[in-house]
Amino acid sequence: MSSSPSFVHSSPLSATVGNSQRRRRSRFTYRHLSQLSGSSANCPLRVIAHVDLDAFYAQCEMKRLGVSEDTPLAVQQWGSFIAINYPARRYGLSRFSTVVEATKVCPHMIMQHVATWKEGHDKWAYHDDAPENIATHKVSLDPYRLQSRQTMTLIKECLPPPPVQRVEKAGVDEVFLDLSAQVHGILLSRYPELSTPAPYDDPTENLSRPPTTALEWGAGAVIDLDETETEDDDPDWDDVAMQIGSEIVRGVRGSIRERLGYTCSAGIARNKTLAKLGSAHNKPNQQTIVRDRAVQQFLSGFKFTKIRNLGGKLGDEIVSSFGVDTVSELLKVPIEQLKRKLGNETGTWVYQTVRGVDQSEVNPRTQIKSMLSAKSFRPTISSAEQAERWLRIFAADIFARLVEEGVLDNRRRPRTINLQHRHLGQTKARSCAIPTGRTIDEVVLFDLARTLLRHIIAEGGVWPCANLSLSVAGFEDGITGNRKIGQFLVTGKEATALRESAFAASSSLLPSVSAAAGQNFDGHVENSTKRRKLNDKTSDEGAGIQKFFRKSTDDSCEKEAVRKGVHATEKDVSSEHYTTIPPPLDKIGDDDDDDDNDNDDDEDASKKRTPIVNHPNAPPLTSDAQDQSQTQTQTINLDKHRQGSTNDQSRPSLPETSSSSISSSSISSSTDTFLCARCQQRIPRWDKDEHDDWHFAMDLHRQEQQQQQRGEQLGRSPLQLDQQQQQPQQQQLGQGQGQEFGQQRDLFHPTPTTAHQQQQQRRRKHYHRQRQEQDRTDKDTVKDRGMDRDRGMDNAVSCFSLDDTHL
Repeated sequence: MSSSPSFVHSSPLSATVGNSQRRRRSRFTYRHLSQLSGSSANCPLRVIAHVDLDAFYAQCEMKRLGVSEDTPLAVQQWGSFIAINYPARRYGLSRFSTVVEATKVCPHMIMQHVATWKEGHDKWAYHDDAPENIATHKVSLDPYRLQSRQTMTLIKECLPPPPVQRVEKAGVDEVFLDLSAQVHGILLSRYPELSTPAPYDDPTENLSRPPTTALEWGAGAVIDLDETETEDDDPDWDDVAMQIGSEIVRGVRGSIRERLGYTCSAGIARNKTLAKLGSAHNKPNQQTIVRDRAVQQFLSGFKFTKIRNLGGKLGDEIVSSFGVDTVSELLKVPIEQLKRKLGNETGTWVYQTVRGVDQSEVNPRTQIKSMLSAKSFRPTISSAEQAERWLRIFAADIFARLVEEGVLDNRRRPRTINLQHRHLGQTKARSCAIPTGRTIDEVVLFDLARTLLRHIIAEGGVWPCANLSLSVAGFEDGITGNRKIGQFLVTGKEATALRESAFAASSSLLPSVSAAAGQNFDGHVENSTKRRKLNDKTSDEGAGIQKFFRKSTDDSCEKEAVRKGVHATEKDVSSEHYTTIPPPLDKIGDDDDDDDNDNDDDEDASKKRTPIVNHPNAPPLTSDAQDQSQTQTQTINLDKHRQGSTNDQSRPSLPETSSSSISSSSISSSTDTFLCARCQQRIPRWDKDEHDDWHFAMDLHRQEQQQQQRGEQLGRSPLQLDQQQQQPQQQQLGQGQGQEFGQQRDLFHPTPTTAHQQQQQRRRKHYHRQRQEQDRTDKDTVKDRGMDRDRGMDNAVSCFSLDDTHL
């Protein structure tokens, strides 16, 4: 009997090849692949490179002097070396060697002193006597900065443009590259299966293993794997990414070598710390790949003081606290002990760093915060003239570096300038703001520095001077596109040409203007149109602001004309003359005609006559009335009634009208009229409110006249008499508070007589306020027209003295 077959997965996770099991799924997910495209610092597939030029200062001098690559050369600064090429290092020389030692060990070695600024010169240069004249020379590194800019430009040309390109300048001879986004694009092109979406749209799904079983690393040195890893394991996607990154770096290094003639070393790893250690691992002209599976093996052989940011005081503190100096020994220290000795943040950072964890990003643009140029004087200087000569050198040195920051294009510029002066161990400093409206150059910097120096000298006790330094700080982005005020103006020949062209243009228009406007006897052009507007008062244009008042008067005349026709019909009064139109209540005391214009001509007098027209809401007139209204107007001159009596009872009699009048049957039979209870006249309903106001105004006028007469006798004003009359009424109302409920309810629900009194009181107060406002207005009017308020009131009262039917 045969046994049943063993269960086989439809999608096997593993397969046996020989004696080893190989995983079919990657330990990286689709999310990690997406993070790689964004150059995320948390991505485990991240690829960072560090490119370091080999003995950069020495290579610059070798290129400048044209010596062969196998010639020993050292760059000298006073009595020590700042750079030694690799052929000279074969003799056991280093930067800490002295000139005397180097001469004995390698007599044929070239020792080139750096360029210097010489006192009194305005440009750096190479001086053979610079080592012997340290008192009158200052070191200049400008030649190396120029070559560094050329190298940086070439590296950026070898990479895709931003945002894929991420380059951080770490120094004059080193640079960090974040190749993650570029590697991601190459991965998708080489392995199309990575372009497919994640299964079930789940980004946490693991990627499939790379189809490659072996990777070609080229000429780069690959760090051995950790003890727990073997080369028999198939590479994962992190190894593939490192291999692509090494190809990119190899191409960059080849371009620098071919076009500039410089050799450089590089390190490729998953973060900046490991990449920097890798670039220095195999010098010169080599590159080192630190795979994720080789981090512990790579770091274990280093002293932790060699790791970036772990040297100096922090490194000394760790050595003294734990008695260790290598990474392998520091790995054994627990994190709690590190936190207790170094603090929580520092202890945690040290714990992660020695394990190869670094999530710092590659900053494409490291902004410079300040620039300094200084000189220590041996021997000291003792005069302001010597100090100013060095300030001129400092200003030129700083300006050369500002050009690199884009000060000429106004991209970035400093805000402040600072001068420090040291005398017998005492340092004095002065600073000031750099004017924003001026372009920064050597002259501006020197003038500001000299001013600061004079302020320091004015305090006294500054000589001899052992050290002098000038710095600029507070860099900010400049403002572009602005223009000076002078650029908006024209001067000289340009201004003269513009003035002549404008004069010629105006002269060509002069004949047409003269023909249209006319000229006076002096030959000056006169605007006849303006004079016509002032003189022609019969037209709307000539009337000016008066046309608005006349328009409102005409509107009132339309209503009054219809009402006058109704009243005249009921009384059988006819006339061929003009009927009087009383002015509105708010126009009392106003006289639109000047006293100097009493003798108006017929044309001006016609302005004061308003023909009768139908009110827009009035009932239609009969055909006979329409014919008569077109041929006869019914108004009367106001000047005739200004001479009448101001008393209401002494009204002027109405002039007789013609027998042809408006038919009373057409209006009396209409439903749009009402019968006034006081004057027993039939008035159109649309004029009921105005008619009631007229009666009320007449009542107030009579009361005011009576009060005025009484006031003249008692020596009181009408307002005081009005208040005296109201006091008995208020006392009478107050006495009812203690009576029965039926009498008290009159206070809350007044009888029609009481309500009418209150309404009369409110109207009386409103009328007095209008009179007071009108009095103030009349005073100003009287000053201009030579009239007093009494005469204006007399004219107004004469209008109110008309018969009720005339409103």
